Amino acid sequence: MKDEADIPRAPTQLYLISPLDVGGAFPDRLARALDAGEVAAFQFRVKDVDQHEAARLAEPLQKICADREVAFIVNDSIGLAKRLGADGVHLGQEDGSVEEARQALGRDAQIGVTCNASRHLAMEAGENGADYVAFGAFFPTTTKVTKHIAGLDVLEWWQSIFEIPCVAIGGITPENCGDLVRAGADFLAVSGAVWNGDEEAAVRAFHEALAAVQG
Repeated sequence: MKDEADIPRAPTQLYLISPLDVGGAFPDRLARALDAGEVAAFQFRVKDVDQHEAARLAEPLQKICADREVAFIVNDSIGLAKRLGADGVHLGQEDGSVEEARQALGRDAQIGVTCNASRHLAMEAGENGADYVAFGAFFPTTTKVTKHIAGLDVLEWWQSIFEIPCVAIGGITPENCGDLVRAGADFLAVSGAVWNGDEEAAVRAFHEALAAVQG
């Protein structure tokens, strides 16, 4: 819990989420994106491939992140995160518990939990030892099916009470991110806004937008 004597919140940072296709030239695109501006974390998110193939695809991306001191987070799979020795795992509501992830990955792993727009799920995740909670979607997105819509109020509420960082996700662009930053998002999780165009220009545009809000 927070109190009025707490130090000011750290600046909001970028958290990149991979497209589903991370083969081909994607490692080069990731390197360009990470070199274009500071990124706190990269989430490896692939679907419908077995763990062996996922590990093969992840290997070059994990090295690119490690070389740049960017946290490499695996989406959904505790088992894959353990196999890769990843920096952490991001869990949906049906991907296993924080306790299971902590036991498998160790105390230093970064464990995040999707909490949709639910204050209850977020508090539960925090009580169970999550390192961050993710709220969304805040805007329309084509990256995944939108089942939950979150409002700025959930970020304001979380930031006013809890010390655990919160991540905003869902349709975030350089043009619409300002209100999320002002409301208290510690991280902006972005995918399509970066990978659907020029990744270097997109990362720079996000940093310009963040600087405009945060000074």
